[in-house]
Amino acid sequence: MFELLLLAPEEAVEPVSDALIDELGALSASVEDADADTDAEHALFGEPGMPAPVGGWRRSRVIALFADEAAATEAATLLLAQDWACDVSLVAMRPVAEQDWVRLTQSQFAPVEVAPGFWIVPSWHEVPPDARQVIRLDPGLAFGTGTHPTTRMCLRWTAREAPHRAAGWSRVLDYGCGSGILAIGAALHGARGIDAVDIDPAAVESTRANAQANHVSVNAGLPELAQGAYPLVYANILATPLKLLAPLLSAHVSPGGSLVLAGILERQVEELRSAYAPWLDLQVSDAQEGWVLMTALRGAEAGMA
Repeated sequence: MFELLLLAPEEAVEPVSDALIDELGALSASVEDADADTDAEHALFGEPGMPAPVGGWRRSRVIALFADEAAATEAATLLLAQDWACDVSLVAMRPVAEQDWVRLTQSQFAPVEVAPGFWIVPSWHEVPPDARQVIRLDPGLAFGTGTHPTTRMCLRWTAREAPHRAAGWSRVLDYGCGSGILAIGAALHGARGIDAVDIDPAAVESTRANAQANHVSVNAGLPELAQGAYPLVYANILATPLKLLAPLLSAHVSPGGSLVLAGILERQVEELRSAYAPWLDLQVSDAQEGWVLMTALRGAEAGMA
């Protein structure tokens, strides 16, 4: 593989990146501050989920990866010939040493303890000796490795509530299941009749594979699989889709059932509470690193959820 390194001003970064990926056959494109580690370095700051105050650095390195030297040469020639790219310059074009990309990616994920004795362990790691309950996970192409605070809070809620509620979890819905981690966590804590749905077919396949690897029964499919009411409904997505899904998700919660929502920033709590107010009284049940877990219990005080 060959790497193409370009220097671009702020206003050219987006069109250069788009052209490399969409038109010139780059396998990937990344952007770095060209002045990093110098007196001219300019840090960009923004809240999680919000754009930074400015769109980019004054000078950026755009690094594109190509299958071979011929593809990289052709891309550089075509790109630098464009009138709008007059301020873009070629810094380098060089071969990239072959690496075991699978092993490199796997090294980024380590076992995570979400509750005392309850661990998420990637399939390529050994199980920690003090683990009493384990989710073996291969996320594949789907979101959900257990490292993000939203996922950890959902699993922590499951571990905390299961001892006195799992007997009533006769049906469970994991809406937006990703890797299936929440559905599997519920199954390991005694839930039955679990439906896990996602709009992404890759997530459905990942959930099926992970459920099989953990020896639990999970029905995974597209959203139309979700039918009727459930004593427990999870949705770990993001605040905007959660607001849009408020009528649908609320309708899936059976009398006495729990709704568990994640993917919500602390500043979005009131928005979510208002969106669900016609049906359920959401309350904050947990918080971690700027994210919150919101839960509600139908037919009882929401504070009990």
